[in-house]
Amino acid sequence: MQEWDSFLINEVKIPKDKTHQISSLIAEEIARIPKESKKEIISSISNPIPMEDRLEELRAFQGWMDIAHNHRSPYISRAQVIVQNYVCFVYLGEACFKILKKYLEPGSVAKKCCNYLLNNPVRAFRNALAHSNWKYHDDFSSIIFYARKGDQASEPMIKWEVSGKDLGGWQALARCTAYTILTCLKS
Repeated sequence: MQEWDSFLINEVKIPKDKTHQISSLIAEEIARIPKESKKEIISSISNPIPMEDRLEELRAFQGWMDIAHNHRSPYISRAQVIVQNYVCFVYLGEACFKILKKYLEPGSVAKKCCNYLLNNPVRAFRNALAHSNWKYHDDFSSIIFYARKGDQASEPMIKWEVSGKDLGGWQALARCTAYTILTCLKS
């Protein structure tokens, strides 16, 4: 996560002295959750899909990402973007971040990560993905998407844009956070 230091400091609001320890800090925070609360979290994450299966999907996803990085073509790159965005923002948001954030200490690194991944602009991007309201910029440097700022269906859809670099930071944060959470809860 070192390449994302400025993103973590400026966007996620993680103190500079903690940006190189995100996984370790999240693991420590998970360890401090009371045993009964951990059981509730695991039960929620495992309903209806067992947590081990969710972790296996994350491992399989990493295998796909390794293959995609080694076989560059426009078709594989586009499939990679779709799969990565779905896993990072739809699947992990529902199966992990929404559930866990209720149990985390205010101001904790894990809570900051979950909150960032569940709020705008990531929330708006997730909704645009789920409702097919996105496209590549003409030069493929970013993704343009349309979503509401809030939850009300009466709100107008607005245009958003995320650069490839920023999207990479969002994806890295989602993967790091989820993998650490699921691995620590499994222990």
